[in-house]
Amino acid sequence: MKKNKAFKIPFNTPLKIDRFFIDLNDKHLSNKTSGRGFYTNKVENFLEKLYKKKNSKVLLTTSCTHALEASAILLNLKKSDEIIVPSYTFVSTALSFFMHGAKIRFCDVGLDLNINPALIEKLINKNTKAIVVVHYGGFACDMSSIMKIAKKYKLYVIEDNAHGLFGKYKGKELGTFGDLSTLSFHETKNIACGEGGALVINNKNFYKRAKLIIEKGTNRIDFHNGNVNKYSWIDKGSSYIMSEILAFNLYNNIKNFKKIQIKRSKIWNFYFYGLAEWAKQNNVKLPNLSQQSSHSSHLFYLIFPSKKKLKHFVLYMQKKKIQVASHYLPLNKSKFYKKRYKKNITLINSENFSETLIRLPLYYNLNLANQKKIINEINKYDV
Repeated sequence: MKKNKAFKIPFNTPLKIDRFFIDLNDKHLSNKTSGRGFYTNKVENFLEKLYKKKNSKVLLTTSCTHALEASAILLNLKKSDEIIVPSYTFVSTALSFFMHGAKIRFCDVGLDLNINPALIEKLINKNTKAIVVVHYGGFACDMSSIMKIAKKYKLYVIEDNAHGLFGKYKGKELGTFGDLSTLSFHETKNIACGEGGALVINNKNFYKRAKLIIEKGTNRIDFHNGNVNKYSWIDKGSSYIMSEILAFNLYNNIKNFKKIQIKRSKIWNFYFYGLAEWAKQNNVKLPNLSQQSSHSSHLFYLIFPSKKKLKHFVLYMQKKKIQVASHYLPLNKSKFYKKRYKKNITLINSENFSETLIRLPLYYNLNLANQKKIINEINKYDV
């Protein structure tokens, strides 16, 4: 999405907290700016402590997309293998598995915008290899039902947890349910470093190979750790490791996660309670709060009664110089999918949300005056 100077309140701005500018005189960066150094280790240790109940292992990557690609390689996909993916998601959730040989089976989402467990089982056949779930907006999928299905059919589960860092389901951290999960540290995420991601390994059988895959298929990590005298080409892989420059920025943000999450949670709740009456009067739906989970305060959305009513709202907000943003075009309606698979399937909820959902500005540096302005302008609007 292009930054537009006409907007006084943008949809997003980069996370600026603590030491925002990179200091190349830093004692650790001055000796190493490529990957797998001091700051990579600090961030991975932080995340492993967060996921300690699961004894998860974490490997930083260049992006969440690359973490998903590494997941696909770990599954040893064959051309006949099928992966079940929600249609209402970012393209990387599906593309990463398609690129490594799998056929994509799209599943519709429920009214919570997460993959609908009731529809998953209908898509399973002898070729199904895995279920990929996305915790939309940092709200948990129904992991109890999904894991029960996966166990019944002996399927892998991968959590695309790009939105869900610090979210929980039944008291457990999102990203710790599947065999593998991925994180995003893109500019728009709660914890960011511009571009970046992480692969979270919950199935210990994958860890040794994962270390090879993110380092171009070599045992270079073991070499740098002093476990082997020389490194060599052993497996498939690519250059998926995050540079120390990005890891430095990421560490200086993630160590302030409590401050960031408190601020984002306050903004999210300010919207939720400040717009509740307006939404009720205008038949606009707000996010559903669940007693089984606690969300990550990643994004705040409104769902309008129709495409036409949403269009009018967007024009109104543009006049008020407040930038709002739509979200995904359902992947089942993408040109690539229809051309590749010669299919034109209908997934009602995914397609409806694509035309009626809008996101409000939500970022750490959004000040109180602008939060009030957004709420006040919306409360003046009649749908």
